[in-house]
Amino acid sequence: MDIKWLIKMAWRDSRRNFSRLLLFISSVILGIAALVSIFSLSDTLSREIDQQAATLIGADLDISTNKKISEKAQKLLDSIQGKKSEQKSFSSMVYFPSNGGTRLIQVRALAGDYPYYGSLDTKPANAGREFQSNKTAIVDKALLLQFNIKVGDSVRIGERGYIVSGSLEAAPGQTGLGASVAPVVYIPLSTLPETALDQKGSRISTTFYYKLNNPQSVKALVEKLEPAFRSEGLNIDTIESKKEETARSFRDLARFLSLIGFIALLLGCIGVASAIHIYVREKINSIAVLRCLGTTSLQAFLIFLIQIIVIGLIGSVVGVLLGTVIHQFLPLVLKELLPVELHPVMSWSAVWKGLVLGLIISVLFALLPLVSIRNISPLNTLRISYQPELKRDVFTILVYALIIAFIFFFTRLQLKNWKEAMFFTLGVIIAFGALTLIAKALMWTTRKFFPTSWSYLWRQGLSNLYRPNNQTTILLVSIGLGTALISTLIIIQSLLLNRVTLSSSGNQPNIVLFDIQTSQREKVMELTRQQGLEVNGTVPIVNMRLESINNINAASLEKDSTIKIQPWVFSREYRATFRDSLISSEKITAGKWTGKSENNNVIVSIEEGYGKRNGIDLGDTMIFNVQGAMIKTIVGSYRKVDWNRIQTNFLVVFPTGVLENAPQFHVLLTHVPSVEASAKFQQVLVRTFPNISVIDLGLVLGILDNILSKIGFVIRFMAGFCIITGLIVLIASVLISKYQRIQESVLLRTLGAERKQVYMINAIEYFFIGALAATTGIVLSLLAGWALAYFSFEMNYGPDLVPLLIIFLVICALTVFIGLMNIRTVVSRSPLEILRQE
Repeated sequence: MDIKWLIKMAWRDSRRNFSRLLLFISSVILGIAALVSIFSLSDTLSREIDQQAATLIGADLDISTNKKISEKAQKLLDSIQGKKSEQKSFSSMVYFPSNGGTRLIQVRALAGDYPYYGSLDTKPANAGREFQSNKTAIVDKALLLQFNIKVGDSVRIGERGYIVSGSLEAAPGQTGLGASVAPVVYIPLSTLPETALDQKGSRISTTFYYKLNNPQSVKALVEKLEPAFRSEGLNIDTIESKKEETARSFRDLARFLSLIGFIALLLGCIGVASAIHIYVREKINSIAVLRCLGTTSLQAFLIFLIQIIVIGLIGSVVGVLLGTVIHQFLPLVLKELLPVELHPVMSWSAVWKGLVLGLIISVLFALLPLVSIRNISPLNTLRISYQPELKRDVFTILVYALIIAFIFFFTRLQLKNWKEAMFFTLGVIIAFGALTLIAKALMWTTRKFFPTSWSYLWRQGLSNLYRPNNQTTILLVSIGLGTALISTLIIIQSLLLNRVTLSSSGNQPNIVLFDIQTSQREKVMELTRQQGLEVNGTVPIVNMRLESINNINAASLEKDSTIKIQPWVFSREYRATFRDSLISSEKITAGKWTGKSENNNVIVSIEEGYGKRNGIDLGDTMIFNVQGAMIKTIVGSYRKVDWNRIQTNFLVVFPTGVLENAPQFHVLLTHVPSVEASAKFQQVLVRTFPNISVIDLGLVLGILDNILSKIGFVIRFMAGFCIITGLIVLIASVLISKYQRIQESVLLRTLGAERKQVYMINAIEYFFIGALAATTGIVLSLLAGWALAYFSFEMNYGPDLVPLLIIFLVICALTVFIGLMNIRTVVSRSPLEILRQE
């Protein structure tokens, strides 16, 4: 076979059609760009995490606990050779005397030279080094801005006041989102007793940071001491473990975003398949002539395949270049989500992946119409028809199988899990299949129930939906799926916000007071009533840890991976309560409720989901460590808990008569009618009881909205590639069928149609396409939102339709605008002029 001749023929045929062939592949460019930008981001993030791993933790080793340090634990800590810093962390209220502002914060009381790697980035720069010796505070910059506080002003934490010596810009391992949830304030550890917040019952976490004399010995030291530390309730983190944890978290984000980009690429490839299909149909006569001149079917096939390979490579290169440019801006978008500073550089690994992926997938989808070239007979030169048939054979089925296999293996490489890859591939097939069936059904319905009584312009525009070479199916699939992705995201965000908003509506509690000591309980209730607020009592909370379930503990769980219990069950700190009755947000689903301890049997009730996920059945025994006292309990019932409601809900509830004398704190819930009343109540409360912390649900709602908006922007940014890809497919589809439109427009113009009538016919067609695509995508998103609300969030489903209506109108307007822009050259000149050009 003469390869040079095939290449020459491919070049000669493509010279007149080069711009059209490039347009075929343009819809792939954005998909490649999306993937290359995410691949590059992932590579850059991995590199920066490796390089900045030490600054994530700020030390060679950190050891943390929520328990009081025992003598044995202290000896273990003292045995570690190297520099040591100590930090006590806890939630508290900060009070700004200059304006009366209050806010829940994360207090970090620090002693020592921590961080050993990186620094406390402050303004002025020396504040992070001198605040301990000067006994001042450094306050998160966002908190200072929120309350209009400047360096030199004072703040009060607990019983002690501090001068603000600096603004905290950044700290090891801290993200912008983390600071928005709980702004950080650093104070010297030596001043903590003066705040009166470090007392029995306080929920304080202690962390020891070490810079070892021999950093290379970290792994051996951890292996030696970890069992003893674990038995004492101490958790160990190293640079390597923190690096792996951070990389794993953001690797998952990168994989998720890359899958969205992959969907955009698939949409573009469907556009390629559709465009090449029409291109081949137009070339049937040319191919038939070549066959008459002695060209074999294989040679004819290869001529067009060479064109696609070259154009696919060009499209991939353009996509890679665009993706590399986008990568320079992604770190700005993700800045507040990332714990390290990114310095984007070109990732050659991502470049090669993009080139290979673009070429493979372009050729695969182009093969769908190209394989039909083999069936074009020389007799086609004699059997010219208006709509020649392109037959499908076994090779078409093989190409479909290759495409599905490629999607599966690509997804497998991203997710690292066969089962998840299978479900994703199945989901893609179902989504595309459903949209295709909907498109076919709409076309059939339009043809079957055609509105003959409508005006001519409306009938002509509507009939274009099912005319020969129509693009209804491809546009409905591409634009519809992109719309579905963005609409689903908006619905999810709305559901999460409504979940909090609805729970605070009416007279339901919207303020939570916690860390109330037993001695303060009555006084706090009286103060709340004095402010004109309703008090329904307080709830006692006891901190504890779970030691074993049916004689299975953390050590035996580590040895036997077949046990169903999750590891976190033994490592977490439980906050349990005791009472003699159920509350309105819970109900018994199995077993019997026991509200009072009898015959020395402690019968507890556990949350249904928690029990089932960890294989804890009714009658099982659970031993809890309550401040050093071991309490054996028996699971007597399952409770279904409505976590949506602002109530004091618990995984484990004890009966009365067991925990009354255990160290405990109390929680009080109340409803504040306005923002002003909330601010006044918090000011009085913090001045009178500085150890008590307050959660304001209005503030929580604002923070949640901020978090979801930032995360949602990233996902919408990627999902936007799907919408733009669909619009590019629309542009390509219009230009692909331009010749047919010229004939139709010339005929209409010859028959006396005015320009505005031709515009009107095309506007109606594109409006129906945009409306059907947007409606289909929104309906799919509503179904997805209902499934999430019913199965995941277990809440009533009431989506906000206004944003969805805006999406509908925008998609329709864009579709009509692009469609009309692409036919303006057809209708702006005389029919004779256009025919002469053709």
